[in-house]
Amino acid sequence: MSEILVTGATGNVGRHIVSQLLATGTAVRALARDPESAGLPTGAEVVGGDLSRPDTLEGALTGSDTVFLIWPFLTTEGAPAVLEAMARHVRRVVYLSSSGVTEDAERQTDPINQLHADMERLIEKSGLEWTVLRSDTIASNARGWAEQIRTTRIVRGPDIAATAVIHEQDVAAVAVHALTDDGHTGAQHVLTGPQVLSRAQQVRTIGEAIGRPTRFEKVPLEVARAQMLADGRPLALVEALLGSAATRPESNVITTTVEEITGTPARTFRSWADEHADVFR
Repeated sequence: MSEILVTGATGNVGRHIVSQLLATGTAVRALARDPESAGLPTGAEVVGGDLSRPDTLEGALTGSDTVFLIWPFLTTEGAPAVLEAMARHVRRVVYLSSSGVTEDAERQTDPINQLHADMERLIEKSGLEWTVLRSDTIASNARGWAEQIRTTRIVRGPDIAATAVIHEQDVAAVAVHALTDDGHTGAQHVLTGPQVLSRAQQVRTIGEAIGRPTRFEKVPLEVARAQMLADGRPLALVEALLGSAATRPESNVITTTVEEITGTPARTFRSWADEHADVFR
């Protein structure tokens, strides 16, 4: 049986995809820059490779039929070569995109959505069968607030438009169906959680889960930029994140796609906060 290759396998979504595929009895390859330290479940074939170096992907792609693709870079530079390598070996790709992508827009609202839109177009032109998962904000992003919540109970940062935050396990569950079931070719699935939440509401929900008062404090973009740079984040990433915070429009979109595809309703952000409470205590 041909194996499914999972890129981003050591990330928050990718790890769940690997685990859930293994639970279905599917043969899984997991791409990792350092296979020795990947720490992935027994049963997955962990193979070395780096999306920034397409020549390292041949071994991982040979014998694979389908790829789950997370693009971890801020530009599409290098993506055509990666897609060409995939097209030589595999039949299908499932790509994790953003729910903020607006169909047929000449330009997207912010740099991150623009990146995803550009990747979608490249994939559509690659000759591969494709499925796009346009995910809303993933709950595990809140882990970035852990230190602030543990030390001060206050999360300070730029505000961003409220979104229907989705549990990473729900993203993974839909991905597993798209990777293993027929009928998803050419589909653009918009994935959301069941509630639209602001950052302040997310922070407050985490406080409820840990039994301690927490709050969000909005800071000006310039203050946030200085702090993020002082924390050691690359300038390009800082500008992309702040561009998203400044320009992304409010969205009240809630879909039932998770339940329609998996048979189980999307989890709430409160359920995620309860599961990960120890991270914030």
